[in-house]
Amino acid sequence: MSNHSVAVRSTTPPFSNTSASEGPSVFDEIAANDLTSRANYIYSLLAVLGFIAGCFLLYTVIQTYRAQRRLAWLDRLLWAFCVLQVLLLLLSLHAAAYRPHYLIATGLGCAALSFAINTTSLCSLLVLVLMAYVLSLDPPSHALLRRPGVSAALVILTSVLASVLLAGLRGLTGPLQEEGRCFMDPFEAGATYAAARLCLTSTIPLACQAGLLVGGCVRQRKTKGRFLSGSEEGPVFLAVALVVSSCQLFYGVALVRGARLHQAAQPEKEAQWERAFLSVAELVLFSGSGASLLLVLLVHRPCREGLLGAFRQLSDCCGGRGRTQPHRNIIAPHIEITDRLQDIEDEGSSRTAQLF
Repeated sequence: MSNHSVAVRSTTPPFSNTSASEGPSVFDEIAANDLTSRANYIYSLLAVLGFIAGCFLLYTVIQTYRAQRRLAWLDRLLWAFCVLQVLLLLLSLHAAAYRPHYLIATGLGCAALSFAINTTSLCSLLVLVLMAYVLSLDPPSHALLRRPGVSAALVILTSVLASVLLAGLRGLTGPLQEEGRCFMDPFEAGATYAAARLCLTSTIPLACQAGLLVGGCVRQRKTKGRFLSGSEEGPVFLAVALVVSSCQLFYGVALVRGARLHQAAQPEKEAQWERAFLSVAELVLFSGSGASLLLVLLVHRPCREGLLGAFRQLSDCCGGRGRTQPHRNIIAPHIEITDRLQDIEDEGSSRTAQLF
């Protein structure tokens, strides 16, 4: 009897609590991956369109350089911003290729990728700050910041120093040469890194742009002149700055929120959803590059006219090929008629010679 009772007590039902607890985590993982995949589809579309727009913009710059036309200072800043956005799209290809999963890389390689992305992002944001400075204060041509060498050195040096600071706060999330999942900005870096990144890549550049724009408004109001609308670069600057700053701010806030929840030792289920939400925010950050390139192509008047001219040439080329065959049919009878008239004239001249 005792053996039988022990056997009865040790029998487990076919659906135990262990399997029931594992079921929701599997469904949560599938739902989180589905959310990331949907966001990746949208990002991939914007990335492709933005890359095509960036290639056309670069082609326009090359054509301008070959025509030996001198670019204005604002145009140079705008083209530099477009080049940086194309570079940022190329650096973000790992997101489109591996999402909803992650790139497998060493700790050193992942840190280098994060450093390159932060440096490129900071360079593009500082170029926008320079554009706001030129549009708002209209410095003279002999000003120090209007010299290409000085402004380029200032932008690159500031971006590299800020990225080195962020790399020091980020650290290595794993062994130096051991491969693993690569997170551009991991939660394990801590809330200090997330807050520093938010300040350096969102708050400070946005505050500088807003301060310069307010100063420009006050200055133009005193002189009773037009502000931003008086130049071709004004509207495109406002559109691009709004898109890029919004994407950077959204990603920075999501990173700070995820880092604070990670320090609070949240459950595994919530951590999984936070990781998926940060992946979506990362795709939003990179989508800003593609959207800004499209805005430059569509809002900037010279670029828009160049695009319309390219479409016009393409339509003329395709239409000319379609009209070649009817022209051939018209020309052929004309040649035959001309030959027939020549024969008649020859016959008439020979008859006249015979009569005489």
